[in-house]
Amino acid sequence: MPRIPERIPFNVPEAHGAEATYVRKAVEGGALSGNGTFGRLCAEWLQRRSGTARAFMTSSCSAALEMSTRLAGVGPGDEVIMPSFTFVSTASAVVRCGGRPVFVDIDPETFNLDPVAVANAIGPRTRAISVVHYGGVAADMQAIMDVARRAGLIVVEDAAHCVGATWRGRALGTIGDLGTLSFHDTKNLQCGEGGALLVNEPALVPEAEIMLNRGTNRAQFARGEVDRYTWVGEGSNYLMSELNAAYLWAQFEQADAVTEARRALWRTYWEAFAELERQGTVQRPVVPDECEHNAHIFALLLPDRARRDALIAALDEQGVQAVFHYVPLHSSPAGRKLGREGGSLAVTDDISDRLVRLPLWAGLGEERVARVIASVRTALGACAVAV
Repeated sequence: MPRIPERIPFNVPEAHGAEATYVRKAVEGGALSGNGTFGRLCAEWLQRRSGTARAFMTSSCSAALEMSTRLAGVGPGDEVIMPSFTFVSTASAVVRCGGRPVFVDIDPETFNLDPVAVANAIGPRTRAISVVHYGGVAADMQAIMDVARRAGLIVVEDAAHCVGATWRGRALGTIGDLGTLSFHDTKNLQCGEGGALLVNEPALVPEAEIMLNRGTNRAQFARGEVDRYTWVGEGSNYLMSELNAAYLWAQFEQADAVTEARRALWRTYWEAFAELERQGTVQRPVVPDECEHNAHIFALLLPDRARRDALIAALDEQGVQAVFHYVPLHSSPAGRKLGREGGSLAVTDDISDRLVRLPLWAGLGEERVARVIASVRTALGACAVAV
């Protein structure tokens, strides 16, 4: 009886070294809430590696986005410009502050915010721009920052995909006023659920510190700057627990190795599909020269939705899990109710219909990648006949 090949999942959350050891140390230490030893190690690592003024470990990227939206001064009736091609947390953070998302179109090559669309969407209630760096590939930050500064707007970088990625040598998440990172188990470095807020504008650090500590000056008390702590401002329980931070610290220790392993696999995909791109069968990812990506996503564009869906189905039959990505927020029930369109979203709709993501994680290995590549080639041949 022939051996049935293993199914290749889209993503596998991987332990890379001392995760179990550090979690056990955290438990034995007896302090499992936030701001513990491992939490401080993680924050210091991010500050050192990114160059941000302060990094705060949070329970999720969603929590960091909500903090950044509040720090940007977004309140009832204010508007925040953002892509529609993003995860719901980008928009829900604005809604939770009483603001309104304004959805604008994306660049057809990088799938990031179109700076011209951003400029055209600015109105009297615009307070901020939320920039999403899709797949760890930077948006055109020079153009976006120029637009923001001319209009006096705060820039929040939703860099959920971006640990290890840079633009002109600068870590993504550190170019705007505020940045957010994700360590969800779908990310390159992960702890199940977790995130970070990067505060790049030093003047915002004290308020962020209070906000993170449930609206108290507890951090000042811990440093001996006040003789007791009390409620002094707005805040909530945004802290990452010490258990999550312990697991994440082990991931941080292997960050460079993980990034290089993913980039090697990404390059294998990219080279393998060059001929299919020349034939017009697929479009490969585009990475501008000024960007160093972190191989978070490898996505192909098919000519149309029918062939995209057929490819996903054909790969599934071959034991390969490939997936589409965001359903544009402007077309969602909540998006239509709580946000508005800031111009044509034709590119967003088109990209959403045609994009497919292939399996990619550090331990995927060349053998599995070769099987995915062979399966894609076989499936595309079948799709062409079917269509």
